Amino acid sequence: MEDSLNILVQPATAFLPKFFLALLIFILFWIAARVVKGIITSICSKTELEEDIIQLAARSAKGLCLVLGAITALGTAGINVSALVAGLGLTGFALSFALKDALSNMLAGVLILLYRPFKVGDDISVGEGRGEVLTIDFRYTTIQTEGKVVLIPNSTLFKKEISIY
Repeated sequence: MEDSLNILVQPATAFLPKFFLALLIFILFWIAARVVKGIITSICSKTELEEDIIQLAARSAKGLCLVLGAITALGTAGINVSALVAGLGLTGFALSFALKDALSNMLAGVLILLYRPFKVGDDISVGEGRGEVLTIDFRYTTIQTEGKVVLIPNSTLFKKEISIY
């Protein structure tokens, strides 16, 4: 009976220090992620950037810190993370390929909000549509045309000529 108890206790006592060290590492990365998010938010809020872009950058940095923390903590706990990292790379590739249109629109929306070629209230024409810009978000730019509201994907705004009146 005592031998079977030793078989269970020995691996557990060998793993517990690694587990608590991994937990401590993850907590430190979590704190660092919150600090990085706060720093990015405070520095960027002093600029003329749109609030949406500031929040996107802050959340992205926080998420990156958390992913790095999780991978580091798992490696510290003794788990082989090379397969996990390779799987994350393949998953990222597959997701980016599947969501290429949405990502293209989002990146174009970020660039429109950064460079501000036009703003809300401007009268623009894109392709065959002309109207007043109502909103600019990450995915679409909304314009009010003659009696209707048109959502134009932001990637279209980068591919076609825009006239501002």
